[in-house]
Amino acid sequence: MQTTNHNKYPFFDLLEVVADPDLNFRKIKSLHPVKAGNFVPEFKLSNDYSRWQQFYNGAETHGAISQRNLLSKPLVISFFSHHWGQQGLAQLKQLNALQHEVKASGGNLLIITDGQAEELEKWAWEQSLTLNFYHDANNEIAKQFRVYSDDYPVWDRFSGIDENAPLLATYIIEPSKQVIYSHIDWDFLGTFSAEDIISAVYESALISNSRRSA
Repeated sequence: MQTTNHNKYPFFDLLEVVADPDLNFRKIKSLHPVKAGNFVPEFKLSNDYSRWQQFYNGAETHGAISQRNLLSKPLVISFFSHHWGQQGLAQLKQLNALQHEVKASGGNLLIITDGQAEELEKWAWEQSLTLNFYHDANNEIAKQFRVYSDDYPVWDRFSGIDENAPLLATYIIEPSKQVIYSHIDWDFLGTFSAEDIISAVYESALISNSRRSA
């Protein structure tokens, strides 16, 4: 008796499926940012004038920055990218609010950004920012702090961002290049604690000054 196949799709054997050997899968690697207690021995800043950008009450200024003075004190480093939009702007506003206290406590503050952008000048003017920025060419410094990787684009973890960028991270490093404070804003639940930063800067500066006077 002849049977009729009423299935409109042709029958095939799974053994007939041939895998494409040319299809490559890229393994995603997680970021493991530097944390308090680690050292960042390769941390250096370029003397290239084009990498530095300063704002005072929103207006761009063009004064010389003494790297020797900058690195001889506890240094608050915060990574920023305009790709973070309002989250990035919120971080800049919080940094701007505490920059006077950082200096009064014996430290310095520097924003590391992944490139010059028109948004930065616009935000600086609108928010009357008084901050120093260093443009991190090719994310060299961000890679040293392990807050950026070509193998771990941030759009794999965060929605609303279409370009790879450094994590919203804030650190304090001593002149010895040891990290004494670290904060990564993984979940956009709020940025760092201003009180913790000021306290860490003050204690580090106090210890450093006592060593010099000993």
